[in-house]
Amino acid sequence: MAKKTIEDIQVQGKKVLVRCDFNVPLKDGKITNDNRITAALPTIKKLLSDGGRLVLCSHLGKPKNGPEAAFSLAPVAARLAELLPGTKVTFAADDTVVGDNAKAAVAAMNDGEIVLLENTRFRGAEETKNGEGFSKELADLVDGQVFVMDAFGSAH
Repeated sequence: MAKKTIEDIQVQGKKVLVRCDFNVPLKDGKITNDNRITAALPTIKKLLSDGGRLVLCSHLGKPKNGPEAAFSLAPVAARLAELLPGTKVTFAADDTVVGDNAKAAVAAMNDGEIVLLENTRFRGAEETKNGEGFSKELADLVDGQVFVMDAFGSAH
């Protein structure tokens, strides 16, 4: 079975869950190298220009005790907003990743907008062991419409 690419799908008006690799180095809450963010921009820009509603997810670091502010993806959301001027980028601050804040942010989206979910590693073993329940919760956020794997280690 041949893999589909983003050229093969129609995303206009659809919610698109995009797995990115935003595991960027941070020092004192500041990104010290944004190469992983810029590497995802071609995919993000294509899906946005096609009218998708993007829900981005990624892990960051290895938090040991559940949610830890030092591992939040908030700085990544701010950098995305800088790199995508004119695009609404909402950070869904939600330690459960897919809780009420995330659901509300996704529900409020319009075509061509982005919601970045909180660090998937905040879900611990559910994320690192590919827990089926957590995967279903992520898929439910986008009503199971479209999933794009853009984490460059897996996608290229």
